[in-house]
Order: sequence, then C-alpha cells, then structure tokens
Amino acid sequence: MQVILEEKATAIQKRCGEGYNHDLHIGKNRANAMVFAETFQAKKDNSKNNTILKAVR
Repeated sequence: MQVILEEKATAIQKRCGEGYNHDLHIGKNRANAMVFAETFQAKKDNSKNNTILKAVR
C-alpha cells in the first residue's frame, strides 16, 4: 500500500508544479500520503487557485 500511495502522491505533486512536495506517514493503523505547498509562491498559488485540490481530481 505504501508503494501505491507514494506513486499517487508523486503524480499529484508533479501535476501541481514547482514548489510542492509530498510526504508519506505510517500511522498506527494505516499509511497516509500528503501533498503540500512548500514555498511561499506555491502557498500563494494554492490559496488563490486550489492547485492541490484540482491536481487530485
């Protein structure tokens, strides 16, 4: 499952563009992947355009 989550998060990150990153966290019962805006420009872009949400679709 971790491999699948890593692939999905990487694909979403690439669709978002530069300034975005992803992380994989192993919890007590499940694995979690997240994509986030890392730079100021990416945060501004995501806030204005919902870039991450649109990349997930």
